[in-house]
Amino acid sequence: MHWHAYTWTGPGADRGREAERRPDSPEFATSPLPPMRTGDWLVKPASRIAGTFTDLQRATVWLAEQYKMAEGLFLHPDRIGLAERLEHAADMLARGVDVQWGEWLQGGRFVTVGVVCCPNRHVTHRCPTGAR
Repeated sequence: MHWHAYTWTGPGADRGREAERRPDSPEFATSPLPPMRTGDWLVKPASRIAGTFTDLQRATVWLAEQYKMAEGLFLHPDRIGLAERLEHAADMLARGVDVQWGEWLQGGRFVTVGVVCCPNRHVTHRCPTGAR
């Protein structure tokens, strides 16, 4: 198993355009919006991949970096905290469960950061990079 990392930041209201966030929509592949289901990131163009990891620790380091970049813009203080998030993320990813974090930012924006297991146990999509 390996992991692909994805991120999106944009107007939070845009997430309401659910039709283009579903893989059966003609707009899905070209839409900048994150998919409704985390595993569906795998059918977005490979150019959307922010990172690919074969080492779990590198995947969690990437999550930490993304969190720290956005943290100063959070609309509300994080009640969970990075250490706990990373502990749960490492546990879940090691067991083949995707990790997706989302936070409201100042100015009505939203950030989503995800690491998707590949192959994926919840969807049957092929690896976007052709790896096995």
